[in-house]
Amino acid sequence: MPADVDMKIKDDEAKKDNDTPTEETKPSVPVSPVAEIKTNVTLIERAVSTLEPRFTHRVLRTLTSLRKKLNWKVLKEAIEGVYPADSATKTHLLSWIPEVPAEETTSSMDIDPPTNTTTPAPKPVTQEPVPEAEVYLRLLIIHHFLTSPSTYQKAGELVHETVDKMQAWNRRSMDPVAAKVWYAVERAYELGDELANARPVFLAAQRTASLRHDDETQASLINRLLRSYLAYNLYSQADKLVSKTTFPTSAGNPQYARYHYYVGRIKAVQLNYTAAHESLQQAIRRAPLPATAPGFYQAVHKLSVVVEMLMGDIPERGLFRHPVLERALSGYFEIVKAVRTGSLSQFQATLAKHASLFEADKTYTLIARLRQNVIKTGIRRLSLSYSRISLRDICVKLHLDSEEDAEYIVGKAIRDGVIEGRIVHEKGWMECGGQKGGYGPEVAEVFGRRIAYCLELHNQSVKAMRYPLNAHRKELADAEGAREREKELAKEIQEGGDIDDDEPGLGEGF
Repeated sequence: MPADVDMKIKDDEAKKDNDTPTEETKPSVPVSPVAEIKTNVTLIERAVSTLEPRFTHRVLRTLTSLRKKLNWKVLKEAIEGVYPADSATKTHLLSWIPEVPAEETTSSMDIDPPTNTTTPAPKPVTQEPVPEAEVYLRLLIIHHFLTSPSTYQKAGELVHETVDKMQAWNRRSMDPVAAKVWYAVERAYELGDELANARPVFLAAQRTASLRHDDETQASLINRLLRSYLAYNLYSQADKLVSKTTFPTSAGNPQYARYHYYVGRIKAVQLNYTAAHESLQQAIRRAPLPATAPGFYQAVHKLSVVVEMLMGDIPERGLFRHPVLERALSGYFEIVKAVRTGSLSQFQATLAKHASLFEADKTYTLIARLRQNVIKTGIRRLSLSYSRISLRDICVKLHLDSEEDAEYIVGKAIRDGVIEGRIVHEKGWMECGGQKGGYGPEVAEVFGRRIAYCLELHNQSVKAMRYPLNAHRKELADAEGAREREKELAKEIQEGGDIDDDEPGLGEGF
């Protein structure tokens, strides 16, 4: 018994030792915005010196999160820590930064380092950074200018100066940062209610980018132009731009998602709902995660739901239960219910109730087109329920104005193939025929469209595949090892090493 008690005590002590955290595991200290900017400048210089744009892309991926941490104190300390003391560029950049308010200085305190560690004093900067770093710092200042309406004018002035400098330098290593600068140019013009004035600037820059084969800047500028055209409802000019230009295949997924969304809006207005639906599906596939870009995710799905109903389909109910889309698509869900039931009165009431929402989303004109779809759905339900029904009853059930309207709508539905039947004018009723079979040219056409969509989806998925870096070197090493083993095996066979010398003889007569 005493031995058992002693073992239990030792086990309890061992558990306590395992439960107590070790001194080595400590919570990681978050990086300050100033240190993050300095690290990004170092990565940009590395990208320029090694001609590897992936380091610049790594810096630009952190731009969205870094913008939320910026203030004038952080920008001032970052510029002072990057440039030498006697730098003219440093003096010019600091001239754009206003005096730091006292409350901003006290509120944005840097995180104290651990007490048991000694931080070495920073070395004085003696070398001027590359021009790409200056453009990156200018981009951060522009974004912070755009956070306040009182500084929109200064943002416009700094934008024009930055564009002039980029065009004067004309460096290919600056292309990834320049693509982000053009987005800031658009925001500065848009927030200043001068987006139409930016169109000639974008067109000139797009021609220059296409001549220089600058794919990233060209993709950004095409999206800027499409947004400018659609903001002023210039759909014909936007369609001409899409037809006259070729979107770069090497562009990133965010740019592709915006491009497909704009093309989907253009095709929907032009009544080409099939092409619009395909473009919107591509935009949804290439869009960032819903938590990362909820606004874009909601805008694409709003337009996609309307286009899907215009094509005669009903969206799935689970789409409206998505946590990001549930609240944003509440008005559209009521429209879907009205279209599904074929109730024209419910559709008109819902359209009047959410008219301000649809006008803000720029989908009101498209939803107004659904009136014919609602009537067709109602007629289809009536044709399945009745073998013969009077035009007067159709007028009452669908809330139409007169029997003449009901006769015209039913005739058009029969001609378009929505229902099978005929109108008996003498007796004033509609005789409904049997349902369509599951075979015929229409079914083959539907299957053909589905097969083409699946093949296109497969091709796009193959193009979007990414492979780990230097993975082929491992395969080459494995292949080289296999060749060495084959050589050794061939050598052993030539020397007769495949038969054991200790094996008994097979006999002379064998």
